Amino acid sequence: MKTLHFRGVDPYKINKKSIAIVGSRRMTRYGRDVVDRFVSEFVANGVTTISGFMYGVDTEVHQKTVDYGGKTIAVFGCGLNVIYPSENKKLYDQIIEGGGSIVSEYEDDAKPHLWKFPQRNKIVAGLSSLGVLVIEAGEKSGSLITAGLAKKIGKKVYAVPGAITSSVSVGCNNLIKSKNAFMATSAADILKIKPTVRSLPSTVHDLNDIENRIYKILQLEPMNLDEIALKIGGDIVEIGSTLSIMSLKNLITESGGKYYLSE
Repeated sequence: MKTLHFRGVDPYKINKKSIAIVGSRRMTRYGRDVVDRFVSEFVANGVTTISGFMYGVDTEVHQKTVDYGGKTIAVFGCGLNVIYPSENKKLYDQIIEGGGSIVSEYEDDAKPHLWKFPQRNKIVAGLSSLGVLVIEAGEKSGSLITAGLAKKIGKKVYAVPGAITSSVSVGCNNLIKSKNAFMATSAADILKIKPTVRSLPSTVHDLNDIENRIYKILQLEPMNLDEIALKIGGDIVEIGSTLSIMSLKNLITESGGKYYLSE
């Protein structure tokens, strides 16, 4: 790992239990909900988050970590005196005040350039102890570069499935389909712990067709993704995406590879 310039806490003192989270700059409402869910669970389990401080998923990861009282590491593609994007000045201060770290391999006044961001991605992946989690990525997203770099250096890669109709989920779905990433629908998939069971909503009347079919078969017994796909038919990526959405709705939970109805 390169020698890094930093503001705040030494990043090597807070990355012993850490996860890099990357994703689209064109984050959707679904992506925002996913970030909130994962970050809240990571912070609750003492995990430091790492991201690249850019628009979209990066900024949301840092902000939610700060909001939940956790520690986050922001990796810059420019010098530490150059806050980019400038809209994140308040977040910059919050990260440091919250016991986090702002890091860069560049001299303090170095300007941001496109060629610097892939290099920044190497640091994002390298600092993480638990691997890289991709939340929303287009077909040619820079987040996929980070995922590829992570695999090259022996880090685990996880991806959250998304709607097959969403352009910013193509990259994640392809990572899962090609087995270049493990599917993750909660932090428990990465931390290898029993997920927190959330309260079942008071109504389940607003389920769409595929959600309703999944809900009905899980009333019979817990099942894994392959078993669910075999029972109801359909595309496994679409089913995985639906399971992720149902988890966000607190309808189901996952443990040991099997899905259960929330209690």
